Amino acid sequence: MTRPRRAAAGSGERFAVLDPATGEAFDEAPDQRPEELDAVVDRAHEAWRGWRTDSVQRTTALTAAADAVEEAGAGLARLLTREQGKPLSESYAEIARTAARLRYFAELAPRVQPITDGRPVHSEIRWRSLGPVAAIVPWNFPLQLASAKIAPALAAGNTVVVKPSPFTPLATRLLGSVMSTALPEDVLTVVTGREPLGARLASHPGIRHVTFTGSVPTGRAVARSAAASLARVTLELGGNDAAILLDDVDVEGIADRLFWAAFRNCGQVCMAVKRVYVPARLYADVVEALAHRAKSTVVGAGLAPGSRLGPVNNAPQLARVERRTAQALADGARAVTGGSRLDRPGYFFAPTILADVPPDSPVVTEEQFGPVLPVLPYRSVDEAVEAANGTRFGLGGSVWGTDLDAAEAVAGRLECGTAWINHHAELSLAQPFAGIKESGVGVAGGPWGFHGNLRPFVVHRPEEA
Repeated sequence: MTRPRRAAAGSGERFAVLDPATGEAFDEAPDQRPEELDAVVDRAHEAWRGWRTDSVQRTTALTAAADAVEEAGAGLARLLTREQGKPLSESYAEIARTAARLRYFAELAPRVQPITDGRPVHSEIRWRSLGPVAAIVPWNFPLQLASAKIAPALAAGNTVVVKPSPFTPLATRLLGSVMSTALPEDVLTVVTGREPLGARLASHPGIRHVTFTGSVPTGRAVARSAAASLARVTLELGGNDAAILLDDVDVEGIADRLFWAAFRNCGQVCMAVKRVYVPARLYADVVEALAHRAKSTVVGAGLAPGSRLGPVNNAPQLARVERRTAQALADGARAVTGGSRLDRPGYFFAPTILADVPPDSPVVTEEQFGPVLPVLPYRSVDEAVEAANGTRFGLGGSVWGTDLDAAEAVAGRLECGTAWINHHAELSLAQPFAGIKESGVGVAGGPWGFHGNLRPFVVHRPEEA
């Protein structure tokens, strides 16, 4: 395993990392203390002085880092699956996305922008980096979401301190080690540990931008912590994405795409389909089509050949999924398939399709973040749109039907950051990604995410001396 050229001085304490397919510890990670962050951030600040000055160097280094990630792909993929639980093929896809994101942002560089306003003054915007950036990363896509924060920040000339979830620290540590072989020392640092390490990083006075992906309650806590130093904040928070099926939808034609839009990564995707609204006359057909796919999906350890769906990542999240499902059943819902955890070691929950769900059940109004999908009938498109918009979330949504113009018209009524037609949760590296309401603050992705890591510096000079 490649090691960082300089590791933060640590207390020597460690914590266990569990394999969600067994529920047992398989390795340990350093349990770094909050007081250790001072030295880490100081070194990141010193490294920033040189890193910010040369965009050509940054392009070269980030491209080399992408090459290194691809070369280390086999080891990264197995470690990611071991600690996160997802099938190995999905881990490889996550690593490919990580490398692609590094390459995309490597080609972006701050450009001087002239200001033309009719005055006899030459004015221009010269974009400047911010300084050390804190990247606080969740456990569902540890590498992909780390790179979504690391790549634009580094390309903009900032340095980065990454703090992964204590449920998935190992692959991120290895990613940092691999990337650091192509980067100047202390430009990228990975710190691991349990709370209050993340809170201390978010509130550290030397951090100038805090980027966080995770739950709404934790996002609020991060924002409060960052407010202490008035650091910039980008929050990518929860989602409760709705899929609206129109009356002309080809049920069998879209069933596979719809199912995996909800169940990929065991439903642990912020922008997964988490509610499906179906015309009453098609309701039984859609429920049956989704239930058939749930019943036939192979659930198993991510490293086991043939597994399509792995375990829930951790015990607290499994308990949350169980509570949401049990409450729905108590409210009168019917588990067409699944409905409970599987009787085996690890954190496995049966792929679950819920029918006859009361619209005010928490499995509908809140984010379940697991392999459970409620399907609800509607009588009119207006009713479906009102229900889709009727939560505190606004990350994404989708509309499914044969008449694309009609579907686009409905999609335009959704209150969310991204709307898809006949697919869901597919993002380009070049597009902005942002939620509304409680789904987030700020923008990630594309040139917008890149400029979120810069500040404008305006220079005025007379046209003539």
